[in-house]
Amino acid sequence: MHFLRFPVSVSLLALFCGFGCQVTPAQDWPQWRGPAGDNHADPNIDVPLRWDITTGENILWKTKIPGYGHSTPIVVNESIFLTTADEIEGTQSVLKLDRQDGRLRDQWVMHRGTLPERIHSKNSHASPSPAFDGERIFVSFHTDDAIWLTALATDGRQQWRKKVSEFKPERFQFGYGASPIVEGNLVIVAAEYDASASGLYAFDTQTGTQVWRVQRPSNLNFASPIAATIAGQRQILLAGAAMICSYDPGTGKELWSVDTTTDAICGTVVWDDRRVVVSGGNPDSGTWCVSADGTRKLLWDNRIKCYEQSLLAVPNYVFAVADNGVAFCWRTLDGKQMWQKRLFGGGISASPTLVQDRIYVASERGMVYVLAASPDRFDLLSENSIGDSIFATPVAIDNRLLIRTTFNEDGKQQQYLVAIGD
Repeated sequence: MHFLRFPVSVSLLALFCGFGCQVTPAQDWPQWRGPAGDNHADPNIDVPLRWDITTGENILWKTKIPGYGHSTPIVVNESIFLTTADEIEGTQSVLKLDRQDGRLRDQWVMHRGTLPERIHSKNSHASPSPAFDGERIFVSFHTDDAIWLTALATDGRQQWRKKVSEFKPERFQFGYGASPIVEGNLVIVAAEYDASASGLYAFDTQTGTQVWRVQRPSNLNFASPIAATIAGQRQILLAGAAMICSYDPGTGKELWSVDTTTDAICGTVVWDDRRVVVSGGNPDSGTWCVSADGTRKLLWDNRIKCYEQSLLAVPNYVFAVADNGVAFCWRTLDGKQMWQKRLFGGGISASPTLVQDRIYVASERGMVYVLAASPDRFDLLSENSIGDSIFATPVAIDNRLLIRTTFNEDGKQQQYLVAIGD
């Protein structure tokens, strides 16, 4: 019997409740990494183990996406929202799709003619995911040499727009990737680069007024902040600049920090009870686990690099798929390696998603691998092809798996959002 097959519903339901979800119900997917910030699907839903894009088996719908981007969709009320960019038109936009049938309902251009001149070849001009507070959608874009945050009603009406900060990296022009998150009545945005404006910013969700700002090191970093309740304390977690930090959500005051990790982190930290884990790889490669109870201890580390993708934590264990395509499971208590197994030949940007007792892992080559979420042994349950490249993290909602994927059509890249379900 798989380790999580029987207790998964009870364990994950306890996690959802303990993490203090915001006003949106658990059956929605309101922001990056879902309602609890852990990339766990609601334990009451299920999605197929196998599908076939060629025959249409378990493919509910496939919607062509105008433009290109790496952002993960959010699913709220009756709609799906995601961001996209068109380099030819020079636009950055928000798309609205029907939650049930996937039809493209609307497209709202946020910025035009102000795309950055250079970004990393594996980045996009629409990489941050939207966030939702129950009334407003928040989207952030790197454009016009700054990070801009816009609040929209669900019908596309602009509520407010704020310039978060200048964003003019000098050493590396790799672009931007941090997603905004909603915590209480605040929307929190990381804008970290090699200048004095580098910081973590919090804005009032209703008015856009800046509530607090945390000075961050002058260092290019790509990680998204995340909110969690650990050791009985609500906190904002962010890794990068050779440290892992915790901040008070209401004031931005530092609760604790541990000097570890490396300069640039792309992945979002994950947690288990009193421990926080993150992985990264520029310039130093590694995975680090620290205490989250204020004792400021590095508990364990290794040299495994998961650079763009985040890890996936369950009670007492953390799963990872490294840049070279090798999957791992470690015990969070002491870092003991439970197993490792090669899945593919490298190339991963999407983060693994937990659905009941299974982990869905999407590769940059358009393959989705389904693993048992078991620390006892490696168990590959299925392999499914869906397109030619996947950079966005799959979302599990409504007994469906939503995957933003790219097909090479007539020598051009065409993105689709695909819904997989029975």
